[in-house]
Amino acid sequence: MKVAVTGAAGYLGSNLLPLLVAAGHEVTAIDRAVPEHPTDPRITWVSGNVLDPASMRDVLAGNELVYHLVAVITLSEKNDLAWKVNTEGVRVVAEAALAAGVRRMVHTSSIHAFNQYTCGGRIDESTVRSTDPALPVYDRSKWQGEIELRKVIDQGLDAVICNPTGVYGPADFCTPLSRVNKYLKDASLGKVPAMISGGFDMVDVRDVALGLTLAAQSGRTGENYLLGSEMVTTIDLCRMAASANGRKGPRFEVPVKLVAGVMPVLEPIGKLFGSEVLSKAALGAIISAPIVDHGKATKELGYQPRSTEDTVRDLVAFFNDPAAFVPEDTRRIA
Repeated sequence: MKVAVTGAAGYLGSNLLPLLVAAGHEVTAIDRAVPEHPTDPRITWVSGNVLDPASMRDVLAGNELVYHLVAVITLSEKNDLAWKVNTEGVRVVAEAALAAGVRRMVHTSSIHAFNQYTCGGRIDESTVRSTDPALPVYDRSKWQGEIELRKVIDQGLDAVICNPTGVYGPADFCTPLSRVNKYLKDASLGKVPAMISGGFDMVDVRDVALGLTLAAQSGRTGENYLLGSEMVTTIDLCRMAASANGRKGPRFEVPVKLVAGVMPVLEPIGKLFGSEVLSKAALGAIISAPIVDHGKATKELGYQPRSTEDTVRDLVAFFNDPAAFVPEDTRRIA
């Protein structure tokens, strides 16, 4: 099958591509910046801009399936580029897919498209969405992107939507590493003496990649599928990483509500140094810490994520020897 992947050079894309080529698909990898020296001759790299309709119609022509991964991830309250890419970009790709006769589109949204602050501590596919204008731009834009996609579904596009939770794990060859992986690498080296309390549902990037392919096979048109794993506290995650590498993990836990109380002071400092880590958005999710129910994906798609312990062990092994990383088992990919 001819398959296209937007945002193929990113963290999730680099884990999805090996699954697709190992399954025998003819893969077109789309990104604004393509690798100068591609390492896999089975992948055709092309430059494409998700905000350019003509560009997307050209690169999607002849493909039967498209995985849309492109997104601008930010913790800022406002970000014009993130809003445009995460909303208009989805519509442009969807319309191009429809015009090109693509058989199915799998859109990668996010858990942030659901309002984690008013969900009552639990999220499933029926949970209230991120419509509150006071929410961070990423949350609002991911929900609006789904709205834009549904407009094209109404015109005849066959598409399904996946909503991963907090993504981490190997392999991460990006520069810089994803935020969570960077923290865990530091923790594995014994460089994290303290950690803010709180938690989040974390999911292995390899399970998300596999979940996308399962949605392509078995997902129902227009349906959302939460791709999560299990709730884990931030300090336990860092301690696991340290232990897996024979180091000492964080000894102290800083109450997240204490940090939130001084955020009016910390946030301007973070902005001064160009960091989004010290922000309301960064703390909001771990304060609310909702339990995510991925039962629908398990029942309808056969989605079975691995444990936190397995992911952290593999991630630390990857940090220690990236060249020895072996791509995911592809026996379930069709």
